[in-house]
Amino acid sequence: MSKQSILPALTFALAVQLSLADTSPQKPNAGASAPSAAVADPGNKTAEVGSDFVIGSGDVLKIFVWKEAEVSGTVPVRPDGKISLPLVDDVQASGLTALELKKVLEEKLSKFLAEPNVTVTVETVNSQKVTVMGEVNGAGPKPLAGPTRVMDILASSGFTPFAKTTKIYILRDVDGKQQRFNFNYKDYIKGKNPEQNILLRNGDTIVVP
Repeated sequence: MSKQSILPALTFALAVQLSLADTSPQKPNAGASAPSAAVADPGNKTAEVGSDFVIGSGDVLKIFVWKEAEVSGTVPVRPDGKISLPLVDDVQASGLTALELKKVLEEKLSKFLAEPNVTVTVETVNSQKVTVMGEVNGAGPKPLAGPTRVMDILASSGFTPFAKTTKIYILRDVDGKQQRFNFNYKDYIKGKNPEQNILLRNGDTIVVP
């Protein structure tokens, strides 16, 4: 075979090898940094509240003002329903949602800062809660961070082996009078009487005999 015919064949073979090398899997570079990703912080106990959650006394709020660390911070809602922040002093927080409080703070801070950008986060809910009593593993007060039904609380509490799950009831004070709502857990998980899984209100007591 002449040199003229061998040269094109070698050129074609080399091109095929290079093409295969480009498509083969590459080993990760040990020195390269991994892509950044959002990782949940196990120590973060921020409450997951709904946008319609109404702030109350005892709640703990995180106020973040963009590029203004001196004004930012974590503050409790005092018994009088107010919080204290630098520049604006006392501000009414109780009775407002986080979004409403954000707008109030931005308006007040605009007298001192150019276009303040405020974020309000409810860190801990202490103002709204229900109490679970009786044959449950997690008895005690439970925060109401948003619309919560009986099953939501029972699922997070768990029963003891002695629980009478067909005789659960909820106690509620309405205008000084006590109301009672029965809840049959065994019926509910069978799809019976779904209406008994009522929305809970602040101050309700769930009793598991």
